[in-house]
Amino acid sequence: MRKIILAAAVAGAALSVAACSQKTEDATSEAADSAAADAAANADAAATAVTDATTDAASATSEAADTATTTTETTTATTAQ
Repeated sequence: MRKIILAAAVAGAALSVAACSQKTEDATSEAADSAAADAAANADAAATAVTDATTDAASATSEAADTATTTTETTTATTAQ
């Protein structure tokens, strides 16, 4: 009788551990999927920020070049007179 009760208890414990393992595996899988989605979203945001910064830098460089050209032309015209 004791052996039957002990075997039933061991079987019940084994099933409980298996169920917990499945829940843990599912939760871990969901967390990994969520982390991957977050990483992808962050990578997209970073790419957008880099593109915007590059565009802003190109505009600023073009503006500076135009200003330098205008200043040089003004200086040259003033000196020539």
